[in-house]
Amino acid sequence: MKTPSVYTPLERSFFERPTDIVARQLCGKILVRQFDGVLMAGMITETEAYFGEDDPASHAARGPTERSAHFWGPGGISYVYLIYGMHNCLNVIAEPEQTPGAVLIRAMEPLAGIDFMAANRKTSRPFDICSGPAKLCQALNIDRSLNKIDMTDENSPIYIASGATEDFEICVTPRIGIKKAAERLLRFYIVRVL
Repeated sequence: MKTPSVYTPLERSFFERPTDIVARQLCGKILVRQFDGVLMAGMITETEAYFGEDDPASHAARGPTERSAHFWGPGGISYVYLIYGMHNCLNVIAEPEQTPGAVLIRAMEPLAGIDFMAANRKTSRPFDICSGPAKLCQALNIDRSLNKIDMTDENSPIYIASGATEDFEICVTPRIGIKKAAERLLRFYIVRVL
């Protein structure tokens, strides 16, 4: 059941740009999840960019596989995968069609549906609700059934909308939790709102 939302999804053209630009500009945008009549939303505060075959840390590094084939599809499509056999991670496809790229949504600041997210995470500490990619997916009930969802459609169970402000100081660092191409400066996070 769709919940009425005050959030308008970003257009596909936002995502069909270079992956690192999309990753940086997703900071401050609103991730919206509609689940079982509950609207959950939060401001994206941390992302990482992953490119194609020239990025050894990317799932697209080996070319199209059954798992990664939609990296080459249109921007704005979700890519949800399992790590360590137990944790889901949410990405959104970037770049124009036929050019692989994806942005990992690493963290967000909850704005709506906070009680529901906290219950899913079994925590009352606001910082712990969505302070990592697996925590975010657990809080928002995101699993692999949401792989290949159009995140530019307001009728989708998950999409990304414009933020209330875009006046941030953003820090850029190497990606974390990886071993290959770990030195690349492709992690973006909000340090503070200006």
